[in-house]
Amino acid sequence: MTSTVLPTPEAAQAWGRDLAQSLTAGDVVALCGQLGAGKTQVTTGIVAGLGSAAAVTSPTFTLLHEYLDGRLPVFHFDFYRMERPEEVLGIAWDEILDEPGVVIVEWADLFPELMPQTTRWFELRAQPDGSRMIQSRG
Repeated sequence: MTSTVLPTPEAAQAWGRDLAQSLTAGDVVALCGQLGAGKTQVTTGIVAGLGSAAAVTSPTFTLLHEYLDGRLPVFHFDFYRMERPEEVLGIAWDEILDEPGVVIVEWADLFPELMPQTTRWFELRAQPDGSRMIQSRG
């Protein structure tokens, strides 16, 4: 498990841009952490790192945002308001996993059983000094 301190929102975005360089079609990125931990900041960096000019926002209420203007399409889910796995499946989860793009899931730990075995897991935690700690999980 590796840990990185992200002192600012800009550092979280830069971390996401760096991660994007290693992503390929079919990759799934799981971002876990409490409200305000920096999941959407990291996603903003990933989307930008994949070449999209889109303004990234959290899909808490829409459940899914699609960013299709980069080198790979990005499908950005937020499971925060989901209560049952059937709800996730009902928003085309299985179909999106078959798309040749990158899937990013905020609050993925709410339904780990739906995540592919090859998912790249990351835990974000707010620190007392206002920074964020991001850890990769196996």
